[in-house]
Amino acid sequence: MIDYRYHALSLAAVLFALALGVLIGVAIGDTNLVSSAKSGIVHELNSEVSGARQQAGQLRGQLSEEEAFAGGLYPLAVHELLGARSIGLVFLGGSSDTANALVRASVTQAGGDLATVVAVREPLDLVAIGRDAAGTRFAALSESPELVASFGEIAGRQFASGGRLVGRELLSRVRGSLLSAFDGQLRRLDGVVVMRADPAGMTAPQTEASAAFESGLLNGIAAAGATIVGVQLKDTEPSQIPWYKGRNISSVDDLDALAGQAALVYALAGHHGAFGAKSTADSLLPSPEVSTTPTP
Repeated sequence: MIDYRYHALSLAAVLFALALGVLIGVAIGDTNLVSSAKSGIVHELNSEVSGARQQAGQLRGQLSEEEAFAGGLYPLAVHELLGARSIGLVFLGGSSDTANALVRASVTQAGGDLATVVAVREPLDLVAIGRDAAGTRFAALSESPELVASFGEIAGRQFASGGRLVGRELLSRVRGSLLSAFDGQLRRLDGVVVMRADPAGMTAPQTEASAAFESGLLNGIAAAGATIVGVQLKDTEPSQIPWYKGRNISSVDDLDALAGQAALVYALAGHHGAFGAKSTADSLLPSPEVSTTPTP
């Protein structure tokens, strides 16, 4: 008896074998086809790479032109905005040679003078400060933390006023214990640049004392009539802009950029706001519609 299912399966197997052979033969034998496809892909990739390099070169050229334009425009934009004004620089929680150089260059370019640069020791050595302040109520600074804010305010007033206050000798007396660096001379200041770093490695009482002193210092500087601007570099972490904003002072978050240096000058000249490139900034630069009144 003939088994048709057997013959059907045999025929299907033969046809499958023939099809598989054809495919293998094409894959092995038609090397020209494979080579042609490979050459086409390589050519296309080379064309794309060449186009990308050409576009990158054009963009670099445009960027160089824009940087040259900005560099040439910057001196004109800030010319004499700070003419005859004295500016101070205060570091809170650590100094920065880079920031010092950038602030000095910005102020000088705008016709001003960076008269005084100081760095406050943090944590505060309240015992040493109290010892240097012997004969004043601040001699008890370490036993009376409530005096720290008042001490900071007087220090700020005297710093910004150039010592034109009663008791002006206090800042000079405590300079060694309060400051880790002092460059320049005490002089009446029209503006003060502040650069702050978050306190690190402090105990809770030390952190509280530093916060009280810093708030008092800014209040004293403002009371003396000086404009205050808080600054930081682009990679500063954590950002200090929220701290500056919380004290209602202008700020610049990209001092190490040309736009940041221009913003610093305009802020010292009287424009108020948070300037820079980060999300915390109001704008990159002050609005040209806002004018300032020069300080006599």
